[in-house]
Amino acid sequence: MKKTQLNPSEFNLSPRTVLVDNKDGSVTLIKNRKSRIIMKDGEKILDIKNKVLESGKFTSFVFETNAPLCSKTKKFLEDNGIRVVQS
Repeated sequence: MKKTQLNPSEFNLSPRTVLVDNKDGSVTLIKNRKSRIIMKDGEKILDIKNKVLESGKFTSFVFETNAPLCSKTKKFLEDNGIRVVQS
């Protein structure tokens, strides 16, 4: 399955946002950083999900990160329909 990077400006997002089309109806937000993902980041991720899914092009949203993830934030994201993948 070939994945292609999307242009974040199509969704009125920061140009530094990394979005990947998974070609199966889902889109992945990738954040590679060393610092912990906390609730404030989780709220921003939810905003990004809402903007991307409003376009109607995608049906599901995945968040992929290599950073440590706060357990409350992980639960918050999963409760809001965001699949979390830690690489």
